[in-house]
Amino acid sequence: MSDLQEKNPSKAVEKQSSSSDVDGPSPLRKMISVASIAAGIQFGWALQLSLLTPYVQLLGVPHKWSSFIWLCGPVSGLLVQPTVGYYSDRCRSRFGRRRPFIATGAFLVAIAVFLIGYAADIGHILGDKLDDHVKGKAVVIFALGFWILDVANNTLQGPCRAFLGDLAAGDARKTRTANAAFSFFMAVGNVLGYAAGSYTHLHKIFPFTITKACDLYCANLKSCFFLSITLLLVFTIISLWYVEEKQWSPNEDSEEGKKTPFFGEIFGAFKVMKRPMWMLLIVTSLNWIAWFPFLLFDTDWMGREIYGGSSEGDDKMKKLYNQGVHVGALGLMLNSIVLGFFSLGIEGTSRKIGAKRLWGAVNIILAVCLAMTVLVTKKAEEHRRNVGAMALPTDDIKAGALTLFALLGIPLAITFSIPFALASIISSSTGAGQGLSLGVLNMAIVIPQMIVSFGVGPIDALFGGGNLPGFVVGAIAAAISSVVAFTVLP
Repeated sequence: MSDLQEKNPSKAVEKQSSSSDVDGPSPLRKMISVASIAAGIQFGWALQLSLLTPYVQLLGVPHKWSSFIWLCGPVSGLLVQPTVGYYSDRCRSRFGRRRPFIATGAFLVAIAVFLIGYAADIGHILGDKLDDHVKGKAVVIFALGFWILDVANNTLQGPCRAFLGDLAAGDARKTRTANAAFSFFMAVGNVLGYAAGSYTHLHKIFPFTITKACDLYCANLKSCFFLSITLLLVFTIISLWYVEEKQWSPNEDSEEGKKTPFFGEIFGAFKVMKRPMWMLLIVTSLNWIAWFPFLLFDTDWMGREIYGGSSEGDDKMKKLYNQGVHVGALGLMLNSIVLGFFSLGIEGTSRKIGAKRLWGAVNIILAVCLAMTVLVTKKAEEHRRNVGAMALPTDDIKAGALTLFALLGIPLAITFSIPFALASIISSSTGAGQGLSLGVLNMAIVIPQMIVSFGVGPIDALFGGGNLPGFVVGAIAAAISSVVAFTVLP
């Protein structure tokens, strides 16, 4: 990008001017401490991605409408993260600019987790009958908790990444390393979250979670969330205690010190945005259009297409579906292990071949893997036609599906790191606020998620109610984003 060197972002000048409130780059150990909060955040996200779509359907929401529940995430991300970024750039608290928002986000997560975990119980208390197919009050409580959880995660994640940018103080190499560390800890959180989600006896640790309104699946979800909030609070408290942040006092002539209204700042950011940032936003948007169909429905794909079960069928079909969901959680754990290992090599690889080529190459992997879901699904359907509708998939079919999960960890590592590092470096080089810049980048993530949430459910229903149409759309978007990354990114 032009601010990072026209031909190779990895060859950028290693020191950039910064609006950070620190005198120079902080020690790497402090950046790692802040980045570790990502493990707590991602533990909760892993539970969302692996268990909540099936949970929503068990509450009675039809498959084709369950994607609309996920609109909570992009809408809150569209509004919350730029707002939090804007005000955290200007926060004059004696505790610092970012830490008050991080602490608030952790508190909100605790409230949200309680509402989600106890949605069925609260719904039953409010009047839902146990034999109701659609438990309306429980769905409302769940949606409220889900919305708060997404608001909380956006309140946490944006300031955490901005805090890393502040600590790097404009050093491009440390910025990339800090974001790679953030990606690594996301992988750690994913592994723990998916491992918890795939373990079906976790409720035995918390026997009180089983109630009349909450079966074993629901009780396991509660137990997982109890572990999630504990992990998040531990990492957050340690990091906020260990890494101090100075009270911010702006210079009158600085961009961050000017009293520009929020919406004026947002529109102004787009108005003066240079070509490198626009190109980054375009590739990021295409990339996330590719990712979201799989991220939202990966375990549902295992339960429906690979295992042939249904969350709306009889007990045998539900059992098959739940088996597939738990194997899908195992696949997501494998995905996260690959994500973690690959995150450790991002900095060295991007310096050797360039961020542009690296991003373009892994998007090809993403496109191929999403396209291969069609082949694996057809093999599973053929096996059931030959052996019987209730037959479990063969070891080869399960291995093929799990291999796709694992391989997708490679492009996911880049998706969680490179775009944020580039946005942070561009922000430092232009003097823009870290929080607002990352909030603008987040808009390129949540708008595609809104498109997917609106479109994938109806499209899937139009083609028979499965997940494959959305995955095919994702494969096409990944291929386009790869071409754009190779040819349009400076």
